[in-house]
Amino acid sequence: MIAHEIDYHIYGEEMQYVEIELDPQEIVVAEAGSFMMMDNGIQMQTIFGDGSAQQQGIFGKLLSAGKRVLTGESLFMTAYLNQNNSKSKVCFASPYPGKIIPIDLRQFQGKFICQKDAFLCAAKGVSVGIEFSRKLGRGLFGGEGFIMQKLEGDGMAFVHSGGTLAKRELASGEVLKVDTGCIVGFTKDVDYDIEFIGGIKNSLFGGEGLFYATLRGPGTVYVQSLPFSRLADRIIASAPQNGGSSREEGSLLGGLGRMIDGDNRF
Repeated sequence: MIAHEIDYHIYGEEMQYVEIELDPQEIVVAEAGSFMMMDNGIQMQTIFGDGSAQQQGIFGKLLSAGKRVLTGESLFMTAYLNQNNSKSKVCFASPYPGKIIPIDLRQFQGKFICQKDAFLCAAKGVSVGIEFSRKLGRGLFGGEGFIMQKLEGDGMAFVHSGGTLAKRELASGEVLKVDTGCIVGFTKDVDYDIEFIGGIKNSLFGGEGLFYATLRGPGTVYVQSLPFSRLADRIIASAPQNGGSSREEGSLLGGLGRMIDGDNRF
């Protein structure tokens, strides 16, 4: 299916949103919960899967939706159709601080592989499927499990990363070692595997886990500085436990220090 050709503009620095400009009868599909605002005359419609199988029978639709369940996403997505006679705009927001990455699949030979929760929205016709790992070690210890998402087609797609984004162009045979949770996505020619850090002290006391990912070129790799899982872990670790007070990171005075600096809200 030939994807719709959409125009876009990304606004903001740390909490970004993408504005999609739709021609009459053009459609963009997005994850549930990413909608921000839209012009009058754009119709919202809940669809099975990514919409690329809408012309198929019920079996094709269920198969498309079932793939999304395997990646941990909802059975449904939302399609936004411009019913006006002129161009109209719809906006989608990033779920947490980071960067929105525009992916032109035509420049990546029609395929891009990303982490399971990175997808934000795409032109109708882009297929959002699953990418199985063929290597046992990668599936067991790679952070993303046996399954990652793959975006296929010839249109625009948008993925989200946490924190600051790094883009690396790997030459043939060049290897980049990355924390497994920091991978946003990579092109289809990149070989992805995991490697044991090694050393008893590194394994037990290094605080970085037992494995890191090795990405071998050629291809393009996107890396994020703050995976959402890492951010969530820090918030949970700092949250009050069993109704107690919050943990005072970096302060020897603890609650007394809070009284001195005037923060007596808790």
